[in-house]
Amino acid sequence: MEIYRAYKFRLYPTNEQKKLINKTLGCKRFVYNYYLNYLKDNNSINRFDLHKDLPKLKEENAFLKEVDSTVLCSAVDDLCKAFNDYYAKRKGYPKFKNRFSKQSYRTSCIRSIHKEKEYSNIEVDLLIRNIKLPKLGKVKIRGFRTKNKIEGKILNATISRESTGKYYVSVVVVKDALIEKVTPTSIVGIDLGIKDLVVTSDGIKYSNEKVLMKYERRLKRLQRKLSRQVKGSKNYLKTKEKIAKIYAKIKNYRKHYLNDIANEIVNDHDIIVTENLLVKDMFKDKKKAFNKSLSDACVSTLRSLIEWKCKIKGKIYYKINTYYPSSQICSHCGYKNSKLKNLSIREYDCPKCGSHNDRDINASLNISLEGLKLHYNLVSIV
Repeated sequence: MEIYRAYKFRLYPTNEQKKLINKTLGCKRFVYNYYLNYLKDNNSINRFDLHKDLPKLKEENAFLKEVDSTVLCSAVDDLCKAFNDYYAKRKGYPKFKNRFSKQSYRTSCIRSIHKEKEYSNIEVDLLIRNIKLPKLGKVKIRGFRTKNKIEGKILNATISRESTGKYYVSVVVVKDALIEKVTPTSIVGIDLGIKDLVVTSDGIKYSNEKVLMKYERRLKRLQRKLSRQVKGSKNYLKTKEKIAKIYAKIKNYRKHYLNDIANEIVNDHDIIVTENLLVKDMFKDKKKAFNKSLSDACVSTLRSLIEWKCKIKGKIYYKINTYYPSSQICSHCGYKNSKLKNLSIREYDCPKCGSHNDRDINASLNISLEGLKLHYNLVSIV
């Protein structure tokens, strides 16, 4: 089985390397915008024709020859993918790229053999902490301190410049791995929510940190200040960078917290069961405060992390029906109480058996029971 993994490192380029990265970003943006403008009047042109026309564009614009050629090819591929998504109604019509948002470019790994020795244009050395990239040469990196080397075959690398001014590289590798399925000995049901981000059937609760709300006052103040400043001025750009740094801090905190939760759950259990929540539908016809809390919780990201970690560790992951009434059913006697649709009821006594239930723990127990039924049904079919 082939497994694809990405390793993200912080880049520390020299001033000359920064200039070349910025030039490459500009060239990629130029190619993308040029062909996007071209395709407005020529919808019948396909990906092959665009790649065929690329050498001609490079002859007309000599500055395109100064950067990595695979980057320009990836710009064409990205544009074609954007149009495919548009025609499949997954996304809107492709937009022109500008230089103010997050910038990135992708370069492909090319290998060759000379005198029985294999050479590659992308190489990662974690012992001396540097990476070899096309045109840039060796660049200092930081990240994955516990690893001595990257296992697998490198496919490509994506170099990005964040709005904070920091540079990163994400290296995608593929490797053949024999993942042994574990013999399940434990199961856990997970109720995902907003008040508590995760409630397990073991009775463990992981709080919703509400990171965005902690920085909300600072963001409001800076955004008001930004709105009063002259767009494009030095002070405007300084304030914009401060805002970007706060958002980066929020993103990194969320990422670390969600990974810790996912690792703990997957390491301690063999079968993990969650609800198949339709988060997009949850945003509809709700109050602004609810939507803000829901987006801050990152429920979909956590669920995707758990699913991926289960896959690489040989654990079993199930998603139960979206409309299964886990909160309304008593986990002791199975009685369904329709009054519990009211979310303000957090604890209650079952009218039938009299057992006292915590709403979220009761829901997680029902989810684990439903997952157990699903597992034994699948096992019996096999």
